[in-house]
Amino acid sequence: MSETVTIRSEALTARIALTGAELVSLHDASGAEWMTDGDPAVWAGHAPILFPIVGELAGGTYRLDGSEYALPRHGFARRREFELVEHTGNSAVLRLGDDAGTRAVWPFSFVLDLRYVLQGDALTMTAIVTNCGQDAMPFSIGFHPGFAWPLPNGGDKAKHRIIFSDFEEGPIRRLDEDGLLRAFEDTPVKNRVLRPYPGLFHADALIWDRLSSRSLRFEGETVQPEAGSDKKEAAAPAALQIAFPDCPMLGIWQKPGADFLCLEPWAGIADPEGFDGDLHEKPGMMELAAGDARRFDVTITIFPAEAGE
Repeated sequence: MSETVTIRSEALTARIALTGAELVSLHDASGAEWMTDGDPAVWAGHAPILFPIVGELAGGTYRLDGSEYALPRHGFARRREFELVEHTGNSAVLRLGDDAGTRAVWPFSFVLDLRYVLQGDALTMTAIVTNCGQDAMPFSIGFHPGFAWPLPNGGDKAKHRIIFSDFEEGPIRRLDEDGLLRAFEDTPVKNRVLRPYPGLFHADALIWDRLSSRSLRFEGETVQPEAGSDKKEAAAPAALQIAFPDCPMLGIWQKPGADFLCLEPWAGIADPEGFDGDLHEKPGMMELAAGDARRFDVTITIFPAEAGE
């Protein structure tokens, strides 16, 4: 188990692993855990940071200025040890810089900072990518948090739903057997609502590469008052909101039947089937000029279940 750092607010406690700067626990004041348990028999991840690519490369390699390099799916940051450079009661900053190992597979000089801040019932994760080299650096970045499904005190797992902030009428993408983007298919979102069920994920993740929304609400079962009860209104369901103003793409994924659901804001995407271009031409890559930095915020807000009136 990687060494972790703990931060707290009056409503939440978070633990972040130094390996990968990964959020591994987020529990509320009652002690309820809102993240996946990371069972290695199912999926050992919790909330890996995807950098400097998101998804799979065709053939596991990319081409850059006439040379070829190999990278695993989602890059290397999630397997690297970050340095803890700042820690207060409610915040922490973890840093990864280039070294001989990263430059062998990613020939750029960079700093990747992950800042975690708890304020009340919200956790903000901020990734800042800085190009420390002399040339423009292409890169992608993504977040991959896995949440408990069902949510704590969320009721029937089958009655959970995801509500998009905007209408998502366009098609989605899927992955082929090699993890590459294949053809479009009709969206499963109806009137901004997606009702997840295990069968949705037999063909791997649902992927939006043309996303309008910049936030989602994942909520549990709404429990109506029992007949004859003194309560007149339904209890507010357990819910969380995830806001990602800087990420224009999204993946939703689980291992079919597992007790977690990943809501994944991305600024980057896997190679399309048959892609063989240069890294600078890869879909979803951003270009960062020498000396420049770019920031990506994701905020998770927790809403524990409430009793009806």
